[in-house]
Amino acid sequence: MKTEQVPSAQKTSTISGAPGGNLPEKKFRAGAISATVWKNKGQKATGEETEYRTISIERSYTDKAGKWQSTNSLRINDLPKAACVLQKAYEHLVFNEQDLFKGGY
Repeated sequence: MKTEQVPSAQKTSTISGAPGGNLPEKKFRAGAISATVWKNKGQKATGEETEYRTISIERSYTDKAGKWQSTNSLRINDLPKAACVLQKAYEHLVFNEQDLFKGGY
């Protein structure tokens, strides 16, 4: 299992040229399957700013022309790797949340 850490200076940045876009906080990969943790900013009904995280999952593959593509559609053999990367993403979120309560994040 490979994990990719995004530098902290980029965690809350937006992608230049993509208004409202954001960069991944962390990416977990097992072969062609990856789960990416995204840090998002929003606004509560009271107008107060809030942060929340989402997870996206994808499978990478090469098309007939040899170009890399990605899809959210998984095959039966992808499911064990998907479960693994989703578990790692979940652990990342839970452990970071615990650090927040200790003041360490």
